[in-house]
Amino acid sequence: MEFKNFTNEDFDVFQIDGLEARMEGLKERIRPKLESLGHIFAPTLTTLTGDEMFVHVAKHARRTINPPKDTWAAFANNSRGYKMLPHFQIGLWNTHLFIWFAVIYEAPQKEEMAARFTKKLNKIHKEIPKDFVWSLDHTKSESVPHGQLKKEDLRGMFERLENVKKAELLCGYEIKRDDLIHLSVDDFLKQVEYVFTKVAPLYKIALNIK
Repeated sequence: MEFKNFTNEDFDVFQIDGLEARMEGLKERIRPKLESLGHIFAPTLTTLTGDEMFVHVAKHARRTINPPKDTWAAFANNSRGYKMLPHFQIGLWNTHLFIWFAVIYEAPQKEEMAARFTKKLNKIHKEIPKDFVWSLDHTKSESVPHGQLKKEDLRGMFERLENVKKAELLCGYEIKRDDLIHLSVDDFLKQVEYVFTKVAPLYKIALNIK
């Protein structure tokens, strides 16, 4: 399945007023590209993690009033859902594209995962590239560069994941809109693969995969 890179018109979908009109724009312009990326990277993530990965492209089916501010394709080792599992995402806000490893608040094993992250604190702090970013809330576009975090900052994030019911933890990479639309398809796909290579160890730590 051939992938065509994202354009300014794709990002402009998030400026469309109204739920139905924006959903139509997402369905027409962005969802086919996310499905294409899912087809490309599910085998990559299967190889990197050792778990068979299934693609879940966001449908935003529960929305009745507010149009979505972002959209994504998620990869998880379950064909029926991903929110309760550690998973990976590729998606868009109107300002940038994100590539994540994610543990969000629906995951029932968050406490165990957080304890494993804390145990591997030194390894994670050392091996995540400085220009990668962390987020504590998948519904917000803000993030913090890894290079700005001390070990104790990371420890605090892991402890929050363990102790706060609604806590989340995401780690990955962002590509600004203007940078993305000028990337070649080949360079973009290589960047996504590189990011997944770097965050796949977090998945293995979360699930205690040797």
